[in-house]
Amino acid sequence: MLSYTKHIHKTSTKWVTFVHGAGGSSTIWFRQVREFKKHFNVLLLDLRGHGNSKVNLKDAFSDKYTFDFITDDILHVIDHENIQKSHFVGISLGTILIRNLAEKYPNRVESMIMGGAIMKLNLRSQVLIRLGVIFKSVVPYIWLYKFFAFIIMPNKNHKESRSLFVREAKKLYQKEFIKWFKLTSEINPLLRFFRMVDIKIPTLYVMGREDYLFLPSIQKIVKSHESSELFIVEECGHVVNVEQPQIFNDKVIGYLNKI
Repeated sequence: MLSYTKHIHKTSTKWVTFVHGAGGSSTIWFRQVREFKKHFNVLLLDLRGHGNSKVNLKDAFSDKYTFDFITDDILHVIDHENIQKSHFVGISLGTILIRNLAEKYPNRVESMIMGGAIMKLNLRSQVLIRLGVIFKSVVPYIWLYKFFAFIIMPNKNHKESRSLFVREAKKLYQKEFIKWFKLTSEINPLLRFFRMVDIKIPTLYVMGREDYLFLPSIQKIVKSHESSELFIVEECGHVVNVEQPQIFNDKVIGYLNKI
């Protein structure tokens, strides 16, 4: 089972589950925990191979990862904790996992908060992934990760986010990075399906104005998905919860308290 941490509220019955992105860990939510646990029960996960979810249980971890496998990892934790329904807060690739969970188990998802959401790969993103596929076995993975981090978060005010994710990514093994990178082979058809289908679950997209690769597609999605809202954070890049934590916390907690 995945490593996880929980914070139990004295009176609230509402749960908020945080899902980080590839190369990160539950530590990226350090600026959220204090505020969210004032209002909700909080569950923080380390995805397989990340953080404290070490790859030492060979029987539990397949040679090949799929989005369904990783989504089911999350389900096993909430089942273990007898959480019938939760709000889910994700960042970057974590938003894909949350959307997949909602597709497979909609009765377990009360709402989705999608920070730095990835719902379409533009031409630039696809070129980067192809370069990664070519070089993933011959170039140290951390070089690739640093390169991708700089492309996604290029500005000076994105430096803290870049540094945080690179620092966490260094804890991965090369083999583990390659397993996660291979997920890109199934990402395009999955995202195409997500864009087409309005799942009718309350969804708040929180995007940085400077999230150049991913914001345009989200702006299009909210026009056709009736249950979706978009909040744009000014002077902010991809990792909104790190770059503008106070704005992120206030907006998300306010949204969740209305549901």
